[in-house]
Amino acid sequence: MTTDLLVHRDDLDFLLYDMLDSEDLARRPRYADHGRETFDAAIDAAHRLAGEYFAPHNRLSDENEPRFDGKTVKTLPAVGAAVRAFAKGGFLAATHDYELGGMQLPVTISQSCLALFRAANVGSSAYCFLTAANANLIRAFGSEDQKRRFLPSLLDGRWLGTMALTEPEAGSSVPDLRTTATPLPDGRYAIKGQKIFISGGDHDISENIVHLVLARMAGAPAGAKGLSLFIVPKRRVDAEGAAGESNDVALAGLIHKMGYRGTTSTLLAFGENDACIGELVGAPGQGLRCMFHMMNEARIGVGMGATMLAYTGYRHALAYARERRQGRLPGNADPASPPVAIAEHADVRRMLLTQKCYVEGALSLCLYAARLADDEKTHPDASQREEAALLLPLLIPIVKSWPARYGLAANDLAIQVHGGYGYTREYPVEQFYRDNRLNALHEGTHGIQALDLLNRKVGMKDGQPLARLHARVLATAEQARASGDPGLAARAAELEHAWQALRETTEVLRAATLADPVQGSANAAYYLDLFGHHVIAWLWLWQAVTAKAQLPARPHLEGFYRGKLSACDWFFQTELALAAPVHTLLRGVERHALRTEIDWL
Repeated sequence: MTTDLLVHRDDLDFLLYDMLDSEDLARRPRYADHGRETFDAAIDAAHRLAGEYFAPHNRLSDENEPRFDGKTVKTLPAVGAAVRAFAKGGFLAATHDYELGGMQLPVTISQSCLALFRAANVGSSAYCFLTAANANLIRAFGSEDQKRRFLPSLLDGRWLGTMALTEPEAGSSVPDLRTTATPLPDGRYAIKGQKIFISGGDHDISENIVHLVLARMAGAPAGAKGLSLFIVPKRRVDAEGAAGESNDVALAGLIHKMGYRGTTSTLLAFGENDACIGELVGAPGQGLRCMFHMMNEARIGVGMGATMLAYTGYRHALAYARERRQGRLPGNADPASPPVAIAEHADVRRMLLTQKCYVEGALSLCLYAARLADDEKTHPDASQREEAALLLPLLIPIVKSWPARYGLAANDLAIQVHGGYGYTREYPVEQFYRDNRLNALHEGTHGIQALDLLNRKVGMKDGQPLARLHARVLATAEQARASGDPGLAARAAELEHAWQALRETTEVLRAATLADPVQGSANAAYYLDLFGHHVIAWLWLWQAVTAKAQLPARPHLEGFYRGKLSACDWFFQTELALAAPVHTLLRGVERHALRTEIDWL
């Protein structure tokens, strides 16, 4: 895979610097050593490493899953080499303090770098991203002693990390988990239980694996309030931070997946021999709160992973459509005339444009969320930090689920553009589709994210986050009108009307869920799709306004900017235009699915 198929670099630069003004981040004290030159250098390094170490074995790792030889889980040597190159390049610690060996990069730039690894090889890169999130949680909630003993080895890649929530019986209902933590005389805990679907749960890549495990102490209340979080390494860690003897964490089974085959998926048994020791992270009963620190980061990562699998699929389909010659345009009946590139055919162009809308819209969403994370932590204006802290949680379900749903649709179209070849393993688009199918499932399914959005996020703090987001939408609409472009002004009016309709539908659903939570949220998945489409429409208008402003000064990029304007029009005309019947369904609080008896299915 050539690196120009990972991402359109003009697009990434456009989103980072023209739309999101990432150069402004360098004016903040934490990032004062940086500027566009260092930001670009980090992205260039990521692009190079992704091309050299991750992309070459993407197909090979798909065809050669990790296997258990009776003693060890064996992975391809190239996977370990890629993870070590990632760590050596500084990307595990990209956002961390200089004192911890980090680069103190903004989250926005770090996510841009990480996106390239996801596009190149989502399976191998998963080990890296899980470890980075694991280390971030320990940095946020661990004791000074825990940070001293665990962070150096995690951040330099000698140890890798996981998060272990899901259990065979509890599934997505995390509060029902059964793993126990029994206090020991020395202040540590004996851990006992099973965890399933643990990505990176066992392998031969690193000398130790640090699991973050949710468990319940004896006497703790039922439900989420009784859960605590524990550091449970595969090999025990001594007072000096060295890995030693086995910690009674056993592989109970490898899980074989449709995609993401390069990442081990495991069933783990903790304490089968009553010798598994864990250390409490944070306060007792605060485990889920601590874990959400990692889960939210992971959810942004899932959204970015879904985006980049769709993005590289689109780039492959576009390259194929430009080169593959087949058929003649309607009206040309001359069999002696040469066939045209399939990109000339209207239906193929429709599919390419739809992919462009989905993938470039999703990337703008993920990077916008990353920018909010930066603003929440480092914006010099306290009111802007507060607003970012309101907006980011509201958008998390959209960031996680919209790219997973519509990125997969883009991958489906990429296969279709390739025709029969797209369904074969000779072309990579079928693998991208299989890999991307997982993103609608892990870190909270589409339905769970929809319930979170409708039942919690849109109504939290008396609806302030939604009101603040609407205000930002209206500001973009005003900029579109001020551009002097009649087309953008028309889109602004459509966006304002659409968002007002969304607010009204939200009010109906909120009232319905308060009256009857089951019936009111029965169609939450449709609401998440609707909400996500409105957010993406806003981001597309923002991109179009930005492109229109940049066009006169950069004639060499005219085609690129025209593409942005065209994609904005297409999204409004073909995607946002379909919102009306969804509003009708949702406002009717339709419960047809609930009226259908299980025995009828």
